[in-house]
Amino acid sequence: MAKSTSIEWTDNSFNPWIGCSKVSEGCANCYAEAGDNFRHWTPMGWGPGKPRHRTSAEYWKEPLKWNRAAATAGIRTRVFCASLADVFDQEVAPAWRMDLWNLIRLCPYLDWQILTKRPEFIASCLPSNWGSGWSNVWLGTSVENQRWADKRIPHLIAVPARVHFLSVEPLLDSITFKSLDDIEWVIVGGESGPRARPMALSWVSAIQAQCQTANVPFFFKQWGGVNKKATGRILHGRTYNAFPP
Repeated sequence: MAKSTSIEWTDNSFNPWIGCSKVSEGCANCYAEAGDNFRHWTPMGWGPGKPRHRTSAEYWKEPLKWNRAAATAGIRTRVFCASLADVFDQEVAPAWRMDLWNLIRLCPYLDWQILTKRPEFIASCLPSNWGSGWSNVWLGTSVENQRWADKRIPHLIAVPARVHFLSVEPLLDSITFKSLDDIEWVIVGGESGPRARPMALSWVSAIQAQCQTANVPFFFKQWGGVNKKATGRILHGRTYNAFPP
C-alpha cells in the first residue's frame, strides 16, 4: 500500500477534525496552526474558543478503504490520528469523539496511533468497552522537555493500551526518564521550519541510550532545522527505525 503521508513513522494520517489550542512550549511554532493560517481549514480561526472544524463525510470513508486494502493484502498498516488536532481536546464535541471510536472499531486491520498533549483527559474520553485496551489502538503523549515528561507520562501509562508511546518532538532540552518500564516505543525529533529551535546531539544520544538500556524500540525521526531534508535523520552513522513488536 502506498503511504498517504510523509511522516516517517506512520503509513497514513487521518484528521477527524481540525483545530487545537496551544498548551505547552512544544506548541510555540505549531505546524498545524501555521498550515491553517495559510490554508484556512478552520473557518473561524485557530486557538481557544474557536470552533473545531469537522472534516467531510467523504473523507471519513478513507480509513475504511485503507482497512479493506490491508485486509486484502493480509497486512496491518498504521494511521496517525490526528496530525492537525488533538483527539482529547476538551473543546471538541464528545459526540465527534464517539463517532471516531466507532470508525476505529470498524477498522481492525489498522493500528491507530493517537498522540496527545492532553493525556490527563484520556481516561474520561474512552469508549465504555475499552477494557484493557483495544488491540488496534496505540496511545502516545508528546514530551518536549523534563517538565512535560514528568507531568504527562504518568497520565499516559495509567490507561491500559496495547502500545504506550512517547513522541519526544520537538526535543527542546535534555530528558532523563524516571522509568521506561511501561513504554513500548519512543520517537525523537528536532523542530523544523523557519523558527526551529536547536536540538543538541547529547540530548538525543542520552535518550537513545536510555531506550537501549530499557530495551524500548527507538525511532529517530529528524534533526529538523530550517531545511529538515538537508539535515536528515542519521544518528551515530545510521538510521533508527524501530517499531513496537
